[in-house]
Amino acid sequence: MEETTAKVLIIGSGPAGYTAGIYASRANLNPVIYEGEQPGGQLTQTTEIENFPGYPNGVQGPEMMNDLRDQAERFGSRIIPRIITKVDFSKRPFRCEDERGDVIEANTVIICTGASAKYLGLPDEEKYRGLGVSACATCDGFFYRKKRVAVVGGGDTACEEALYLSTLASKVFLIVRKPYLRASKAMQKKVFERENIQVLFECNTLGLFGEDGVEGGHFVYRKGEPDQQEFDLPIDGFFLAIGHRPNTEIFREWLDIDSEGYINVQAPSTRTNVEGVFAAGDCADPSYRQAISAAGTGCRAAIDAERFLMNHDEH
Repeated sequence: MEETTAKVLIIGSGPAGYTAGIYASRANLNPVIYEGEQPGGQLTQTTEIENFPGYPNGVQGPEMMNDLRDQAERFGSRIIPRIITKVDFSKRPFRCEDERGDVIEANTVIICTGASAKYLGLPDEEKYRGLGVSACATCDGFFYRKKRVAVVGGGDTACEEALYLSTLASKVFLIVRKPYLRASKAMQKKVFERENIQVLFECNTLGLFGEDGVEGGHFVYRKGEPDQQEFDLPIDGFFLAIGHRPNTEIFREWLDIDSEGYINVQAPSTRTNVEGVFAAGDCADPSYRQAISAAGTGCRAAIDAERFLMNHDEH
């Protein structure tokens, strides 16, 4: 077992983690970044990104994450491609352990572990990921202008995604497992009034089909009932809107976490309920979940950590 120390430990990567690394490095804090299970975060599974400032012609998700990683490393971040599996926030320095059993003691910790979109678990979701399957309408809706898309879900998020896509796509099918919408009445009203949104109640997705991308979906109405009926819909895009799962399990013992698993921070700062521990990006953001907002909170977390260390004469 190897033991090391750091002024700033960043758990997780992606836009939040790498940006925190850039700012902490430039403040001479010599941060250590544990990249986590998915180095670069969710954007490494995204094809083209067109809404991140500084890339006027768009950029591939993995390329942008490599740019951010290289920038963090250039300024002095030590990047370790491993996973932190256990933390002890009972006292400072905080003690964190990775999957090899190596321990790092840190004066401050910035958590940037992100959130994972929930999927239905169909093999076709993986097959067509980035080829018509998406879990972010704001990120990818632009590519479906004048096309037909389906959104899976019946809550506020699904309705918001459907409404957003309806301003771009020619037709939006809202696939709802229940015979009703769980969204607020105001949101339901907007959906039902939007001419190019069609709500398909009591429907489940069986699979997707297409040669080089999604061309349609296999669905079933009233699955398991006597009047069950299978049908196909021609669609170009398939959007999941059944929620996200913050990657915060190992912090539950120590941090104030809401019912959905998101880390509560003391806005407008990134401070958690434990002094010296900060959270940035999607693991603390149930509302926006965008690369640019994650990067912004990563910057703020690094500045918060720097100020904390200065106030404790540890800079």
